[in-house]
Amino acid sequence: MGAWAGASAFLAAARRAALDVAPGGRARRAVRLRRAMAERRRAAAAELYGRLLQIYDEGKKSIPEHPYFFETDVEIRLIGGNSKSPAERFWNGNNMIYILQKAGHNEESDLMEESKADDAIYESELLQKESSGPVPLSVRRAKQLISLYTMVQNPNMTHLKISKPVALPPLWIRCDSSDPEHTCWLGAEPLKTGNKITGIYLHMVTCDGPTADKTHFADLGELKMAHKIKHHSSVMMTKGFAQYELIRAAAIEDTLVESESNIYIDITWNTVDKILQTPPLTSAATLNITLESGDPRSPVYQLYRELQFLLALAEGLKTGVTEWPEPLESESAVEVVQEFLTDLKTKLDGFCTSGNKNETEKIKCDTAAVDSSIKSIFSERGDLDFAEQLWCKMRSVSSYQELVECFTLIIRSLEHGEIQPWIHQGSSSLLSKLIQQSYHGKIDGISLSGITPIQMLLEIGLDKMKKDYVSFFIGQELATLTYLDYFISTSVDLQEQVHRVQKLHHMLEIMVSCTVLLQFKHENLFPLTQTCIKYYKENPLNEKHAFQLPIRPALVKKFYQNDHPEIWKVDISSGHGQKEVKTTWQVSTNPPAEHMTSNNIGLLCDSTVNGDSEERMYFITMAKCSQVQFT
Repeated sequence: MGAWAGASAFLAAARRAALDVAPGGRARRAVRLRRAMAERRRAAAAELYGRLLQIYDEGKKSIPEHPYFFETDVEIRLIGGNSKSPAERFWNGNNMIYILQKAGHNEESDLMEESKADDAIYESELLQKESSGPVPLSVRRAKQLISLYTMVQNPNMTHLKISKPVALPPLWIRCDSSDPEHTCWLGAEPLKTGNKITGIYLHMVTCDGPTADKTHFADLGELKMAHKIKHHSSVMMTKGFAQYELIRAAAIEDTLVESESNIYIDITWNTVDKILQTPPLTSAATLNITLESGDPRSPVYQLYRELQFLLALAEGLKTGVTEWPEPLESESAVEVVQEFLTDLKTKLDGFCTSGNKNETEKIKCDTAAVDSSIKSIFSERGDLDFAEQLWCKMRSVSSYQELVECFTLIIRSLEHGEIQPWIHQGSSSLLSKLIQQSYHGKIDGISLSGITPIQMLLEIGLDKMKKDYVSFFIGQELATLTYLDYFISTSVDLQEQVHRVQKLHHMLEIMVSCTVLLQFKHENLFPLTQTCIKYYKENPLNEKHAFQLPIRPALVKKFYQNDHPEIWKVDISSGHGQKEVKTTWQVSTNPPAEHMTSNNIGLLCDSTVNGDSEERMYFITMAKCSQVQFT
């Protein structure tokens, strides 16, 4: 019986094979193949729709931080409307958006097996550098996904058995530029009339370069003509955008310093006259300020070092391990404090008055050594009380034992009534309480062990630095004490107080940099201060955040008028609302997408113009769109 069944199966297969090679058999085989492919395509479309809908529904509650996957090779991320979109240069929507890219994998071992030992090490390092960012999909795969997305958004595709298609967020796919056009992005989004999906809006972004050869640049007239022919437009509008880097152009010194700091100006204007047009002074402009504290060239660098010591104490208080600074002076901190106390003992009035200018100059903290260009707006306070001056002396402490010895000397002098130092009202530090008690001839016993000495020094440092920052912002009429109350409040624990002082310092660095580098006056510093205060009352310290300030281009024109733009683009648009179509041409010193790589990013070309000026290497990007109506 088994042999008979096997023979029957063989005969059936042979019959099908004979039919395939018989007249018309090849056509039937092609039909079956097309049907099978169509079925797989429908199944893939349904699976993609289900996955995108799931992600969309979850994103309505909260944007997921983790990626999702489709089939085995596609990673899907949902970007919220309040987050920065990777495709923002070419898509100006403000809603949720899908970003698709290649699912992460590791090819490092394969490459090392195929290469020689030395080459393998180099390839491994290169892979690690490149794999730190998103990985694009092939252009062919991206087009397949765009096709599937278009299918599931088309209400006429009833064979997909989607009862009522939901208008999904726009979908953008990172591409590997493997096609002749060098496509780096493909995008699609549904067109709607009310709640009904009526069509699809398709995006394509291509990129060439980098190059310094301006003969590769487009002609504005040709761009407008191409847009007019493609979209049958009778009325077109042009809008320009240029971004310049100001912090490099306005640098104090020609010195390379590793820093994440930058100050850019973004300028937009209507009616573009030519490619690489210099923005007119009537343009709208916004400063984008990202500043990293601790630049040694900064006029407030000494204050930054003071803050670092404060942070070291706070960390020691939290972990039990304190990193003490290396001694910079020949005298130890104990010797410095002893001299300070001896000097006080010779004065019966101690620090009951603060009008002795010479004495104030003598005991100033290191932060008085500020750059002459900033002395007019930031200088050391002249009303330092005993605890604040003690902080300045004890910043040279290089060990826990030395710290204990210093406080032992101070408490002994207070107990014996040898000094009656003056302190500011309102201080809540432990040392201030002991000083106040000494006014009445008796102080509480205190054990200088454990974390107590570190906490005592941290408290007086916090008090001093808070007053420094408040003095600056109020003295420059950039904020009121009430508005700064959040940053100097003692109602939170010491660690949070330190964190808020860090915010104050970051704001100070921003104001000082804008004053020194851009010559900003009060009319610009005031709104910038309010922006910083508002942000830091609601967010943790973030030195990578870009603070924005609308300004008049004329205010900073001298810093960019003879400089090359980092980005320059023109948008050519026609139509309105959902009917609007746009063509974008752009040059940029960096690739238009983070998944693109190049050995020449941001470099200057060796070629010169008239023998005296360097030419920027530019990536040339073109973004086009088209609309497909379903009904």
